Amino acid sequence: MTSVLKAFAIGCVLAPSLVSVHADAADTDLIKRGEYLAKAGDCAACHTVAPGKPFTGGLKMITPMGAIYSTNITPDPDVGIGRYSEEDFRRAMREGVARDGRNLYPAMPYPSYAKVNDDDMRALYAYFMKGVASVKQPNRESDIKWPLNMRWPLKFWNMVFLDKGAYQNKPEHDVAWNRGAYLIQGLGHCGSCHTPRGVAFQEKALDESGRAYLSGGPVDNWFASNLTGDHNAGLGRWSDADIGQFLKTGANQHASAFGSMTSVINNSTQSMTDADVGAIARYLKSLPAQGGAGGPAYSYDPKATRVSLARPANNAGSRVYTTYCMHCHGVDGRGFAPMLAPLADNPNVLEKTPLSLINVTLNGTEDIVLGGVPAPYPMPKYAPVLNDQQIADVLTFIRAGWNNGAPAVDAAEVAKLRKATHAAR
Repeated sequence: MTSVLKAFAIGCVLAPSLVSVHADAADTDLIKRGEYLAKAGDCAACHTVAPGKPFTGGLKMITPMGAIYSTNITPDPDVGIGRYSEEDFRRAMREGVARDGRNLYPAMPYPSYAKVNDDDMRALYAYFMKGVASVKQPNRESDIKWPLNMRWPLKFWNMVFLDKGAYQNKPEHDVAWNRGAYLIQGLGHCGSCHTPRGVAFQEKALDESGRAYLSGGPVDNWFASNLTGDHNAGLGRWSDADIGQFLKTGANQHASAFGSMTSVINNSTQSMTDADVGAIARYLKSLPAQGGAGGPAYSYDPKATRVSLARPANNAGSRVYTTYCMHCHGVDGRGFAPMLAPLADNPNVLEKTPLSLINVTLNGTEDIVLGGVPAPYPMPKYAPVLNDQQIADVLTFIRAGWNNGAPAVDAAEVAKLRKATHAAR
């Protein structure tokens, strides 16, 4: 056999294996990309509950009709999504319809995922089918009673409130702005928490064309912060670098993460590329001021507060602050950022609703975990230590202190939230 024929014969033998190697490499790359996108979408926040295995569901979510529980999205064929075709997967993600035709509750942010493009959907499907371990953990039925648990009305909800179609780049903006808009409006589903909802539980806006978009709203007994350019309660005083630092570490010179944002930092944004974090910052900084408490721009003034702290016997809130708060947050209210959050000039303190301040004082914060290492100095819980009036007094003092100028807190508000957060456990 001539050398040419030998080479041809060897090529015929090796060609299938070479194709297989290339296919496996492409498959691996697709799965890896899908893993990154799943982190960008923070899928673990709802579908992984410690100490359970990844993506097995079970997270309790409170709705006006009762509690629902996130589902198993591992590739188990019986209780997970193992029997889903790619088309089934896309339909569930974009339209909120399960493989068996059941409508999903809009706690699943499919109005946001509707904007995810086909290439990213394909990568996500590859990851959840081939990159996630299959676990046979049964799903838990919702606590919603009949007839409110009937799902067919959601078909009409979708007809009214679901905008179909993947995100389309806006040519008047650059690549970074469009990438940030795509991530925030789509996979990041930031509007699910940070946009107020209407009477039908719909987000009042799905992008920057609506005035309410990302202007903040109540969710799970917290107030998801205003992400628009509002000077006091929003991101008006934050630089792009401030936003990037917060997304990567959960804290910056202005504020620290709390509530469900802790999970976002732990499971999602700290793992995102600098380019994507920068794009998110670019988009957010383009949003005009909306929501907020109004009034003049904040100006730091510690004089009156220092006098009050020097004579705590004259003020109930000052007494609580000097006993329990001052050693971390300081006489000047500036804390030791980013390790310990400032209270002066903090957007969450300046927000007109005290919901998050009450909750974090009652229940503290979960650990921010960066690279597997818990950050020091989490906020402790004071529900067992302080009564409703004491918490109202100290928060009123903080919201008035250092020229914050935010409204007082009533003990009845504290009592209501204490009861609600205790019942949610």
